[in-house]
Amino acid sequence: MTSTLSKSGLKDQINQTGDRPKHKGGAPQKRIKRASGIRVRLTTTERFLIESKARQAGMRVSDWIRAAALKAKVVARITAEDSRVLHLLAGMANNLNQLTKRAHTNGIMSIAISCGLLLTEIDQTLKYLNSDDGKDT
Repeated sequence: MTSTLSKSGLKDQINQTGDRPKHKGGAPQKRIKRASGIRVRLTTTERFLIESKARQAGMRVSDWIRAAALKAKVVARITAEDSRVLHLLAGMANNLNQLTKRAHTNGIMSIAISCGLLLTEIDQTLKYLNSDDGKDT
C-alpha cells in the first residue's frame, strides 16, 4: 500500500491490489427486507396481553403478531347463502305477525292451518341454519 497526500492535507491509503470493493462494515444485509408496515390501535389491556404472550413465547412483539396473523383462521360471519336464508326467515316472521293479527280479528280457528304450515317452514329454516354451526370456512 502506498499513501498519498490529498488536497485536505491528510494521508489517504491507496489499495494497489485492484478493483476490490471497500467494505463499509456494519451488520450484514437481510435477505428479506420488510419495508411495509401496518398500524394497529390497541387499548392498554390489549397491548399488555400481546406483550406478555410474546414474552412467554420468547419472541419480539412484531414477530409474535406476524406469526399470529399468518396462522390465524378466518371464519366468515355470514355467507351469502346464510344472508339469503336469514332474509327469508325475517319474511316468515312478518307472515307470522300478520297471522297473529288475523287471529285476533277473526278468531284462532281461522288461521290454524296457515299457522301450522308456517311454523313447519320456520322450523326447517332454523334447522338448516344450525346445521352449519361450528364449521370453519
